Amino acid sequence: MNTSATDTLAYNIDLVNTWQADPSYYYNRELLTPDINIMEWLSRQIGKLLQELFGSRVMSEYGEVILIVLVVLLLLFLVWFIYKKRPSLFLRSYSQTDISYEVSEDTIYGIDFEKAISHAVTSENYREAVRLLYLQTLKLLNDEERIVWQPYKTPTQYIYEVRMGAFSRLTDHFLRVRYGNFEATEMLFRSMCALQSEVKKGGDT
Repeated sequence: MNTSATDTLAYNIDLVNTWQADPSYYYNRELLTPDINIMEWLSRQIGKLLQELFGSRVMSEYGEVILIVLVVLLLLFLVWFIYKKRPSLFLRSYSQTDISYEVSEDTIYGIDFEKAISHAVTSENYREAVRLLYLQTLKLLNDEERIVWQPYKTPTQYIYEVRMGAFSRLTDHFLRVRYGNFEATEMLFRSMCALQSEVKKGGDT
């Protein structure tokens, strides 16, 4: 009588290949760290969303164009958002004194500018004449609805509203004298008067 044990551990290569091809038996995937590309994942998610919105046919024909348009719109939104928060980033930079500018003591109302400026010039107080001339210019622009004057606004904000070279140079002179300790001379005041005349004309110079 043959008492040898039957070999039950015979390697069946066909059966093993079948198991390996079946994802249900791929247990090693739980031990591997997934190599996730965030950009690829985000791209797939956006692609799925766009397909739901526009349909597969439209995406297959105009997918690249739609993506480009969306990217441009996103960039424009970011630029707009940054501008609303920090408009000074889009303008010519001034000294730190411009950032902390306060006009609580300055107003464009209730002042006879012609008389006050004439008195300052007669007294050779050109520092005061420069200040009054700039405020007079703001009143002119506000009356013509070229700016919206507010006591909390900075000169830089008015520059963006007017977008005029003459007004930008006028504002620059004012800031240098008022906050940069630049000497206010008769020549500087006359130069600012000429710039004010250009602003009144309304041309872009």
